[in-house]
Amino acid sequence: MTDVSVEDITEETDSPAETTTAARPFSLSLSTSSIPSTPPITIPSVPPVPPVPPVALVADPEPVTEPVAAAVVKGRIKVADEVVEKVAALAALEVAGVADLGSGLTDAVESIRERAGAGARRGPRGVSAHVQERTVAVDVAIVAEYGHVVMDVANEVKTNVARTVSRMLGMRVVEVNVNVDDVRLPGEDHPEAPAEP
Repeated sequence: MTDVSVEDITEETDSPAETTTAARPFSLSLSTSSIPSTPPITIPSVPPVPPVPPVALVADPEPVTEPVAAAVVKGRIKVADEVVEKVAALAALEVAGVADLGSGLTDAVESIRERAGAGARRGPRGVSAHVQERTVAVDVAIVAEYGHVVMDVANEVKTNVARTVSRMLGMRVVEVNVNVDDVRLPGEDHPEAPAEP
């Protein structure tokens, strides 16, 4: 149990002539006579535990592989013009106000390729691309839907084609040229389909 009492405390200094007594109103005096003495507790020394890195819980963990440094792997990556043309064609058709891809320059180029014996064109009509190193230039011919502002549609096609080609192929798009070949009127189907009487 702890005893608390108020008492006079004598303060002593280095000099025997300067001994003063001061009354302190609430001095504590602790008595530990009622606490049984216990032997000191010794804790065996335990080697330190190394820190554990955090682990993400995954249902089916995949084996972790070390990333290969880019400087170690050699080789070239070539993206064919037709791949860029397909991505650009899909990006152009995503834009509201684009009814179809036009024919534009691609029909003329295709006929020249066929006459020269280079084979039929593999990319979509209405789109041509030229890849050089890590840059690309794209020409897109579209058919706009009647009722949409043609300049707004063409600007949106230009923006969407550049963004999509850049994002999907990791190439820098240096230019996108948009040619509006035609306007599709309401109720008008594809003009290539022969009209039946």
